[in-house]
Amino acid sequence: MGLSTSVIIPTVNESANVSSAVDSAWHAGADQVIVADGGSHDETVTRAQQRHATVIHASLGRAVQLNAGAKAATGEILVFQHADCRLTHDCLHQIRQVLAHTTLVYGAFQQRIDDQSRIYGWLARGNAARVRWTGLAYGDQGIFVTREVFESADGFPPVPLMEDVMLMQRLKPYGKPALLPGPIEVSARRWKQQGVISQTLKNWCLLTAFFCGVSPTTLSRFYLRHDQ
Repeated sequence: MGLSTSVIIPTVNESANVSSAVDSAWHAGADQVIVADGGSHDETVTRAQQRHATVIHASLGRAVQLNAGAKAATGEILVFQHADCRLTHDCLHQIRQVLAHTTLVYGAFQQRIDDQSRIYGWLARGNAARVRWTGLAYGDQGIFVTREVFESADGFPPVPLMEDVMLMQRLKPYGKPALLPGPIEVSARRWKQQGVISQTLKNWCLLTAFFCGVSPTTLSRFYLRHDQ
C-alpha cells in the first residue's frame, strides 16, 4: 500500500461537485477523504457524508479550511483537491512512488481540463510550464506534500487569496516540486464563465501584483469585485 494518504477537499456550496470529487479520491486509492466545509447552505455536507467522507466544519476561507482539514488528517501524505477537480486513478500511486523513491517531498499534477477545445490544452501545458520554470503550482493542480514538511512549513498562511502561491513559497526551502503526469481533471467552468483570455489575464495580473508587494487582502477585494 505504501505511504498513507489523506485527500482534503475544501467546500462552500459545492453540492453539484462534491460527490464526484470524493468518489475520485476513493477510486484513486485514498486512505482518508476529508471535506472541510466552510458553511454550505446546500446539500454539500449530506452528499459528502453519503460518499463516506469525513466532514469537518471550519470558518469560511480556503486557507483556513485547508489547514483545518490537514489538522484532522491522519495520512503521511496530504493532497489538497479543489471540489471541481477529479483525481484520476493513478494520481495517488504516482505520489507514493515519487515520495518513496526520490528526495522530493511535495509537488502537483499536470492537468486535463474537461473541454476538448484546443485552447484548454494550451492552457494546461502553460500551467505545467509555470510549475517547471517557477516552482509555483496553483490549487487546481492538486498540491501534495508530506505531513512532516507541511507542518514544518506552518501550512497555509491565513490569507483570503494566494494561499496556494504562498504555500509553495514556504515549501521552496525543502527543494523543488515534483510535477507528476496525473492528470488531475479540472473543470472548465470558471474559464467558461469569465472567458479564457479574461480569466487568464486576471490570474497573471493578480500574480504580478502579489510579487510586486500588493497584499492578499487587497488582491482579494479586486478579485471579488471582478468575479462577476
